[in-house]
Amino acid sequence: MDDGALALDLKPLEGSDTVTPMFPPLAPGRATRVRRRQAVREARRRQLAVVVVIAVVALVMLLVTAFGAGDHPAVAVSAPASAARLLPVGPPTPRVIARIGPLHLELPVNTTRVTAIGYAGGTAGALALTPVGSQKNEGLLKRLFHSVIGGGGGAPRWYQLSGGVGPPTSALDVGASPGTDVYSPVDGTIVGVQKVILNGTKFGQRIDIQPTAAPSLVISVSQLAGDPSLVVGSSVTASGSKLGQVLDFSKVEKQGLARYTNDAGNHVLLEVHPAATLQVP
Repeated sequence: MDDGALALDLKPLEGSDTVTPMFPPLAPGRATRVRRRQAVREARRRQLAVVVVIAVVALVMLLVTAFGAGDHPAVAVSAPASAARLLPVGPPTPRVIARIGPLHLELPVNTTRVTAIGYAGGTAGALALTPVGSQKNEGLLKRLFHSVIGGGGGAPRWYQLSGGVGPPTSALDVGASPGTDVYSPVDGTIVGVQKVILNGTKFGQRIDIQPTAAPSLVISVSQLAGDPSLVVGSSVTASGSKLGQVLDFSKVEKQGLARYTNDAGNHVLLEVHPAATLQVP
């Protein structure tokens, strides 16, 4: 129709858009296979992400270890102790901190007075102890293992120290300030009270205790000023019988525990020896 101005040109415009034809729906079986492949790809992406995270954590920890503080790690400095900390607090609450076979060693110092706990190699003939708690300065691989798998926690926290000739956990250092009361770590009988001589000078006593629960062993407690009332044959009870007080050894030896405390690292020292081989200093 061409009449007048109302005539319309219905011819299609050149270059007009066309609609993309739709694909036919997937068959049910094929759709299931596609979803499975997508789920497998998603699971692989998640696994790869976990591996990448672990690798990054390991790299960061390695760099921190390699370029950190070296042999003298920084120790956070706490506020000065209050005057109340210097007052007597009495015997410690019974708490096992180490084991050797069926024998349990209890904390010899009141918990509020402990500055740090460490293990090192003991003197000749000292037996390895099994620490209770967790190592605070464990190596990179152990830290990574525990961060991924879990474990490695628990109290008390202790440090591995260097030095000594015995197994690395055969000397137990319980840090405390000089003058802190020291109590027996086991029930037993005192079988020796010996002077400790360093460079020709007497520095306190070593008190040897034969445990009631393990008479074939002797627990040696040293680096303390022994209580004058104790003699060979005296009976002692764990966490109840006072053995003496912690001495200041900072002027006669470099104490490894000082790396992890805010003081000179003074401590009471515990070792376990077979009763038949214990040597008198």
